[in-house]
Amino acid sequence: MTDAEEAGWFAGLGATGDADETEWLKRAREAIDSGTASEPANWPERAVGADVVPDAETYYERLHQATVATAGELVREREQADDQQLIHSIRALDDCRRTHNELTERLAEWAGTRDRTAAVEASYVRELADSEPTDPTERRLVSLAERIVELDREADRLEEYVDRTAGTVAPNLTALAGPVLAARLIALAGGLGELAKLPSSTVQLLGAEDALFAHLQGAAPSPKHGVIYTHEYVRGTRGEDRGSAARAVAGKLTIAARVDRYRGEYEPEIEAELDERIGRIRARGDR
Repeated sequence: MTDAEEAGWFAGLGATGDADETEWLKRAREAIDSGTASEPANWPERAVGADVVPDAETYYERLHQATVATAGELVREREQADDQQLIHSIRALDDCRRTHNELTERLAEWAGTRDRTAAVEASYVRELADSEPTDPTERRLVSLAERIVELDREADRLEEYVDRTAGTVAPNLTALAGPVLAARLIALAGGLGELAKLPSSTVQLLGAEDALFAHLQGAAPSPKHGVIYTHEYVRGTRGEDRGSAARAVAGKLTIAARVDRYRGEYEPEIEAELDERIGRIRARGDR
């Protein structure tokens, strides 16, 4: 081992009581994060010999504190990564859309008890939100309509954010799938790195977990696709060729995710190859 490795992660930190607790943990975390050793050693004994700690029990206590601080910092860094921000934004977008739809239905049902023209339509909600209430009940209806309209606007703003962000996080995946589907795939996988590790057969079925489990239990046929069904190349392909289209799209999406994760450069040939492949699949029905 080198001198640095022999000294251990605690080298240069000083005795545990000599420095501010927060500063000591910060330096310990940095040492643990960047350090390594080629082989095991009696680290408690060395720490005591270096006057870093008075005994082995204190060493293990300080090691526990330092490693917990290191893990916490890594989690914070992970959560602040661009792909994680994209995941939170697409989930927030989905939450806004779902809540908007549920509240719109609730509003139409409630308003329908007072107005026969009430409908589950955006135009009706906006019209109600712009109206002047004439009694306490109508005041609540108008207030609810205003919240629904604002929720719809917030969903639009979130979608704009996804549109702007996805291309910087995953340029190739976004070029192939579009920003919303790209973000949704990253979210379903748990991150761009996680998506890049998946085989294309798994990417093809992301979002179809319930259908897959039902199939495994013998209660349903095998699903051909998950959320990639929203891709025009899958949805727009005739039924008998849709499975082939889904496999082709999933294969190229997997490659795109890996290029984005490990190289980060846009490669237009990936999209061109997918276009060509889908063209051949769709040509089968023209014969």
